[in-house]
Amino acid sequence: MHRIHRWPMVIATSLVMAGCSSAPDKKEAAMETTAYMDFSAAQIAHGKIAWKPAALESVADAAAVPGQVTPDEDHTVRLGAPARGRVTAVLVSPGDRVATGQTLVTLESTDAGTAQSDVAKANAALSSRRAQAQYARAAKERSERLLALKSIPRQEFERAVADDELAQSDLRGAEAEVRRAESSARQLGADAGANGRIVLRAPRAGVVLSRSAVPGAVVDAGMAMVVITDPSRLWLVVNAPEQFSGLFRAGGRLRFVVPAYADTFTATITAVGAGLDADTRTLQVRGTADGASGRLKPGMLATVYVSGARQLSAVMLPEDAVQMMQGKATVFIVAPDARGGARITPRDVAMGPRANGRIAIVRGLKAGDVVVTSGAFSVRAAFGKGAMPKMEM
Repeated sequence: MHRIHRWPMVIATSLVMAGCSSAPDKKEAAMETTAYMDFSAAQIAHGKIAWKPAALESVADAAAVPGQVTPDEDHTVRLGAPARGRVTAVLVSPGDRVATGQTLVTLESTDAGTAQSDVAKANAALSSRRAQAQYARAAKERSERLLALKSIPRQEFERAVADDELAQSDLRGAEAEVRRAESSARQLGADAGANGRIVLRAPRAGVVLSRSAVPGAVVDAGMAMVVITDPSRLWLVVNAPEQFSGLFRAGGRLRFVVPAYADTFTATITAVGAGLDADTRTLQVRGTADGASGRLKPGMLATVYVSGARQLSAVMLPEDAVQMMQGKATVFIVAPDARGGARITPRDVAMGPRANGRIAIVRGLKAGDVVVTSGAFSVRAAFGKGAMPKMEM
């Protein structure tokens, strides 16, 4: 039989009145609210909660700059309408995995119909020129034999040679016209026949990142239809402020976090801008990140950490000791009691550099504060289950 642990939550409220001036309407009041929870010794043991006093350590300074996860453009294809037409079918949706050559969108286009007709005409002309070339070649060979027998004048033989050369030239022109017409039709994605049908197919395997094609819509040439990307290949794009521009080198490593996870991700710098943007005074830096796990998604905002040369003093905690509560980085301050229990209070902090599974707290903690170092997830869960009473101001 499992024991059910109840987590009592207490809201401590203190009203602090500001100093009063001689005028009654100049009085001010401020309300300071602190939420805490009392944990018994049994609850501490059940949640495997441990704590220790915070101590300052020397760590390398690091800049925190904004970044964004984006698709790797070298492994992304953006398909547009090759000609003006009407969308007849859309066979994929965002998130679908597609194979190379798979049909994505079909359209009907008069330009495609014209291209298909040109192919048919070029093939017909080629057949005619081929027949003429065969006849001219046979006539030349026959006149050559008759000339050897002195049965025809040399002038007639030379005329047959000229006719053969002209016919062969016309044949080569017809073959070139077929290749041109077929290339134009192929660029439009036009199927065989003269029905004006255009088929957009996936040029590579991947995942449909977005789809703007809508059945029945009339689109112009070049209008975006479908975007396909390789989800395992991602870019981390950073716009570094000018004062941090000297910290980035091609081949260097970037550590970054995204709001969706508490984990730290890494990227390798592959490109550093040649100069600063004239308007924003920032340096664009690009790194490659591994998206094979599927956790990182294009469009995610990131906080990117890059180490500098300075050293600073900060409290270092295990990464698990910092939990996200209501979108803020939070640690838990402990006031142990004499019975093996403790009163635990959440406190917002500012995070700094991360290294070897630990994170620097640059604001919100001081040396000597007793802080939860393991079991912080259980503490956060307990606060999440607690009922916060409404306060009337």
